[in-house]
Amino acid sequence: MIAVGLILGLALNASGVSADYERTIVVASTTSTANSGLFEALMPRFTEETGIIVHVVAVGTGQAIRIAKAGDADVLFVHDEAAEQAFVAAGYGTERRRVMYNDFIIVGPSGDPAGVRGMSDAPAALARIAQARAIFASRGDDSGTNRAELRLWAETGTDPKHASGTWYRETGSGMGATLNTASGLDAYALTDRGTWVSFGNKGDLEVLVQGDQRLFNQYGVITVNPERFPHVKAVDARRFMTWLTSDEGQGAIASYRVDGQQLFFANYLAPGS
Repeated sequence: MIAVGLILGLALNASGVSADYERTIVVASTTSTANSGLFEALMPRFTEETGIIVHVVAVGTGQAIRIAKAGDADVLFVHDEAAEQAFVAAGYGTERRRVMYNDFIIVGPSGDPAGVRGMSDAPAALARIAQARAIFASRGDDSGTNRAELRLWAETGTDPKHASGTWYRETGSGMGATLNTASGLDAYALTDRGTWVSFGNKGDLEVLVQGDQRLFNQYGVITVNPERFPHVKAVDARRFMTWLTSDEGQGAIASYRVDGQQLFFANYLAPGS
């Protein structure tokens, strides 16, 4: 059975095709692609062109990978390249293609008690936050964002989990819920830019740290291996991957904007390019 998550209602195309139409695929993906509104913009276009309805299960990257490893998805669309490569190497996926990127940012209260405003060294900023014991809201959910955050903490030599429940607050929730927590507590948080731009409850939070190359955030798409899971809809899953990395799909990603801001940057390169 599909794990519990945010299941998007993206099952109607422009012609009003029913949600129980026989050509459907399940995409296990991240909350950032859902919270940003990207999938709501892309999927109707894909369905209109192909007749394939996409059911998105939007959870953290770690959980999305577990769903795909259980054979409960046809496609995996996440943002943890090392885990994605391992997924394919272990035989769970047939092919991985990079699709798009954006970046992570550190947001925090305008008063900035840790004094990190304007920094472009993310681990150094986190070290200041830890030294100041300023409240930091972490997703704590094994998502791609949470994994990126923990890699940055590792560079500081600080294990924030030792402070769990004090200044380090693990929400165990998606990006939107974690930002709501940060807003309510005037806390710092690491977030993907796409969710941040789309987020409505910013309160006193501002973007304080950005521009570090270690904040680069790459997304990849993987078709689940039908040799391991014969029930996987391999042909339609492949069609989805091909569309995302086609000129049309890449153009749709690049043209998606919120408040005039481009949230994702298409970067698929065909082999040999």
